[in-house]
Amino acid sequence: MTLPDLNTLPSPARAAALATCCGATAWVTTLNQQFPFASAAALHEAAERTWYNLTEADWREAFLHHPKIGSVAALKEKFASTAAWAASEQGAVRQASDETLAALAAGNDAYERKFGYIFIVCATGKSAAEMLALLQARLPHEPHSEIQVAMGEQAKITRLRLEKLLA
Repeated sequence: MTLPDLNTLPSPARAAALATCCGATAWVTTLNQQFPFASAAALHEAAERTWYNLTEADWREAFLHHPKIGSVAALKEKFASTAAWAASEQGAVRQASDETLAALAAGNDAYERKFGYIFIVCATGKSAAEMLALLQARLPHEPHSEIQVAMGEQAKITRLRLEKLLA
């Protein structure tokens, strides 16, 4: 889809397209009201500004729209669905050992118990081992600082998905 296509979509259809990039209702609604955009750069700027002006509850809502890394099977499914938008992810799951996948699943469970939401990381270009290292590095964070890190990761994911939407 091109930016002119997105600009001219009926508002409900455009909202549905935007929701594939970020699951926070307030983000979709607020950004959708700002159309049309003259350039992709203007869209990205508005998307980022909108994201950073949301509440923690909105950020947590966005996190709910990501598959939970709750088991090895769920993790493999997460990589497979991400691979539809980021082909490089396919190589990562093929190269990950079951031990690494199991450690990621266990780490995510510990993360969710501590912070109350799933581990969010911009996985594009990262191996399962790299994500495991990031998860282990973030687990000691205090909740007030970790929400900021997770929010920043979601912002990266949203930007990449907006770019893919317009590709």
